Amino acid sequence: MRAVLCAVPTAEALARLTASYVSATALTFLLGANEKSCYYIFNDKEKSNIGYYFAVQAGGSFDIDYTIKAPDGKIIVQKERERQGEYVFSADQIGEYEFCFSNEMSTYTEKVVDFEIKVNDDFKAKLPDAPQENEAVEGMQESINKIENKLNDLENKLQYYKTRNNRNQSTVKSTESRIFNFSILDVVLMCSMAIFQVLVVKFFFQGSRKQLV
Repeated sequence: MRAVLCAVPTAEALARLTASYVSATALTFLLGANEKSCYYIFNDKEKSNIGYYFAVQAGGSFDIDYTIKAPDGKIIVQKERERQGEYVFSADQIGEYEFCFSNEMSTYTEKVVDFEIKVNDDFKAKLPDAPQENEAVEGMQESINKIENKLNDLENKLQYYKTRNNRNQSTVKSTESRIFNFSILDVVLMCSMAIFQVLVVKFFFQGSRKQLV
């Protein structure tokens, strides 16, 4: 199977992104506020498995809306305010599958999104069938499959920790900003109370002097 990924930005993002065909199926892109970007992968084989992974690495609450459509326009998946996802679905039709990410719910916050598409049958379909009588070749293929699965698991864990680290850093920065603002507010309140007390004492003594006179 030959998988071709292309990006089709909306009119708002046209000045920053251009439609392009690439051989890789993994990318990181910036999605501006009130923008929507769509990506397409071409499937030329029926009953294939297409897996995809995405994660919002930065921006706002780390959430985004996305929709997946089949070549006939039927919606396969439609989610709102998702932070990340990793799924596999059956691509029964031949044609372009549409992956659209929307940040239209955000009025000013940009989002940085990691996105990857994997066609599960793409590599394995190119491997020749091992002779049934050759147990050594079968053992090698089993070992290769195990290594491939472990590498996929390791890659998924690394992506998870990357996303988690970015979110933790964002939480720390947000907490530091709140602590700083609260400290400034506390200082302002203390100064205001001190000035108010001085004015009250001054007013009290001025009143006492007028009564004595």
